[in-house]
Amino acid sequence: MNQPNKDFSIREMIESNKQKKFSTTNVFDKVMPFLLFLSAFVSVVTTIGIALTLGFELFKFFERVPVSEFLGSTEWYPLSADPRFGVWALVAGTLKIAVIAMIVAVPLGLASAIYLSEYASERARTILKPILEVLAGVPTIVFGFFALSFVTPILQALIPGLKIYNALSPGIVVGIMIIPMIASISEDAMSAVPKKIRDGALGLGATRLEVAIKVVMPAALSGIIASIVLATSRAIGETMIVTIAGGSQPNFEFNPLNAIQTMTAYIVQIAKGDAGYGTIEYYSIYAVGALLFIFTLVMNLFANWVTRRFREEY
Repeated sequence: MNQPNKDFSIREMIESNKQKKFSTTNVFDKVMPFLLFLSAFVSVVTTIGIALTLGFELFKFFERVPVSEFLGSTEWYPLSADPRFGVWALVAGTLKIAVIAMIVAVPLGLASAIYLSEYASERARTILKPILEVLAGVPTIVFGFFALSFVTPILQALIPGLKIYNALSPGIVVGIMIIPMIASISEDAMSAVPKKIRDGALGLGATRLEVAIKVVMPAALSGIIASIVLATSRAIGETMIVTIAGGSQPNFEFNPLNAIQTMTAYIVQIAKGDAGYGTIEYYSIYAVGALLFIFTLVMNLFANWVTRRFREEY
């Protein structure tokens, strides 16, 4: 006699659970778009805030230093009795580090990506790729002391007359630091190339190396170039390695065996208290920071353009 009531109770419980689940889903669907919008809004506002801060302080700097001197001179002596503010001395040091780093990182990073994508077994890939990416998590100050106390002595033994502070040692270590960025992004791009394209090339008689270089890499070109451009931006913006191992001598010359000072290293020097607040030397770090901001922004925009321009649709 109680069976119909029992069945009705079960159905009622099921309907109640469905209504609760539906209600929870509706709340979740309404809240999540707001949270995602808030995250994007915070990122945009932060970027605008950085740009405005640099712009206001940059205006104060150029009230005292002509733009023609800042962009037209190669002498940078902001703390001397007769200060000079030719930023190209700092740009030269920054470019030396970036060029040396890319000479090291591009071949090793692409070789690692080719091995992981085309030659490594699934087991080897799952072991080696996380180990490679751990390198990206090492603090840059550790890399800086590694460059100064390990790499530089080795280079001094190989290159007589090499100074303790030079561009070569930090450039090499910055290159080592950004290898995981190139390798990981490039490997992801190469792994996204469909297997049927590889099989077709192998069926036509190509070797695995020919498939990797002549088929897979061109198909993944957008991701590979984007990884190189992003890694270059990372090298340009590196701070601690070049501060510790590069020295603090801003010279407009391109000999990698001499001491240098990069844009980021100069900002660190002044931010430590070498110049008082409100002085022209203090405002100079905002001018250098604004130039560095423009460099990295242009590099990132170029990476996005390359990604869109050379993206392959499968």
